[in-house]
Amino acid sequence: MQEESLSIFALGGVHEIGKNMYVVQYGESIVVIDCGSKFPDESLLGIDLVIPDITYLLENREKVRALIVTHGHEDHIGGIPYILKRLNIPVYGSGLTLGLIKIKLAENGLLKQTMLHQITPDSRIDLGTISATFFRTNHSIPDCLGVVLHTPEGTVVHTGDFKFDLTPVNQAFPDIHRMAGIGESGVLALLSESTNAERPGFTPSERQVGEQLEGAFQQARQKIFVSTFASNVHRVQQVIDAAFRTDRKLLLLGRSMVNVVSVAIELGHLSMPPDMLIDAHTANELAPEKVAVLCTGSQGEPMAALARLASASYRDFSISRGDTVIFAASPIPGNERNVARTIDHLYLLGAKVIYGSGQQTGMHVSGHASQEELKLMLALMKPKFFIPIHGEYRMLVKHRQLAESVGVLPDHIHIVNNGEVVDIRNQTASRGRRVTAGNTLVDGWGIGDVSSIVLRDRKHLAEDGIIILVMTLHLAENADIGLDVITRGFVYVRESEELIGQVRQVVRQTVKSIEETGDLANWPALKRRVKETTGKFIYAQTKKRPMILPIVIEV
Repeated sequence: MQEESLSIFALGGVHEIGKNMYVVQYGESIVVIDCGSKFPDESLLGIDLVIPDITYLLENREKVRALIVTHGHEDHIGGIPYILKRLNIPVYGSGLTLGLIKIKLAENGLLKQTMLHQITPDSRIDLGTISATFFRTNHSIPDCLGVVLHTPEGTVVHTGDFKFDLTPVNQAFPDIHRMAGIGESGVLALLSESTNAERPGFTPSERQVGEQLEGAFQQARQKIFVSTFASNVHRVQQVIDAAFRTDRKLLLLGRSMVNVVSVAIELGHLSMPPDMLIDAHTANELAPEKVAVLCTGSQGEPMAALARLASASYRDFSISRGDTVIFAASPIPGNERNVARTIDHLYLLGAKVIYGSGQQTGMHVSGHASQEELKLMLALMKPKFFIPIHGEYRMLVKHRQLAESVGVLPDHIHIVNNGEVVDIRNQTASRGRRVTAGNTLVDGWGIGDVSSIVLRDRKHLAEDGIIILVMTLHLAENADIGLDVITRGFVYVRESEELIGQVRQVVRQTVKSIEETGDLANWPALKRRVKETTGKFIYAQTKKRPMILPIVIEV
């Protein structure tokens, strides 16, 4: 890499929603912005999380000065514990952001060894040839910061996730004056999120949700359940306010909800009346109309509190006929099926369910900027170069069109892939160079140790099952003396005894044919031949291709 050039690239977060990680490098200084995770899709069987591939950072570990975190959502902090196990670097974030990160670090035994530094919109930090300042933004979680990186080549701005909420619940207004000042001083490159680039107009204020919630609380005649993202502290505050105004006590269900509320109260981001919080035992003793429940599970997650309540499998509490359940979040694409299943179960319990898009119910507004706000950010920053981030490809394209509409030159807009580098030298941008980027899969305690072959085998097992052929041979007598057939996920043995008997016959015939050639001691060839003949027979009989695992035991 040419030390006198400025390099900008993403290791995650473009052409996708989730696992955000962006890198800015000048000479011997590398600054990383955000380190998120995303949940696996259906093809990644058994995988717990997907995080960015940090091969490039590991190869240049002596140059990595800091990880700056814009806010506390999972797609921006979820990968931090796993990355720090391999690359222990200083972490900078606002108070609430660090509070949520600390929970993750403590769970992974990393809290004592991690260098955590709290920052505010007024902070300035020096990171080698790069220095960083910040500005306050709005989002669906408090304490959000935009990042301004000052380099010898010019200023790089990363917006973080944002919207322009001019009536914020917490009175933390977006610092439009500072944004304008940054733009007046000159912005070389702007990285701006694109999540709502397809939505016209402005994103509504969070305060609108509070009005709808209070109306629903007043109408509810029994217990009322509200499910939302635990990290949406503004939404949580409005549930607290609605419960207080309708004389209800509040029960929190779900570990992440309890954790986030505890941290937010401790740091002053939530205001909770004394004695409002109760436990499940107390809630069961109160009259139903005196109880409100705030729980996780708005995305239909099978193990979240709401899904277990809907399936009547939550041990200490339950939903009764006539209770009201509010989904105060819209389904993330891909979660619709799980959400629908949860709603069906709630209706079977006799609950009144309020669900659907925020426009339908008024119970949710986005935390992301819509088109007019994205154009406002571009107009304030007036960047020479623009890199749309944090969105699927169609969103990035739409954001490019918005940038062109406010005067950014088309050849100064760069839609890049993860790992594709934008090099800027002497105020000229070039592309073509790449660094290693992709997905690192987390499976239990394992980080990146699940290969495509393992995933292929898991898929094979999930689709057609497995047959284990245990052959016991006495080579001295040159004879097959035993065969056990074990199946899992293929057929039920007691109902398929004829098929299993035919499989035994095919295996014995194969072993006998090899015995006649005098090659019975060649176990690899024996296994390969048994696997081949058995597989062909099973497919001819069933049109299935189970995994076949021959095992040879010599006695």
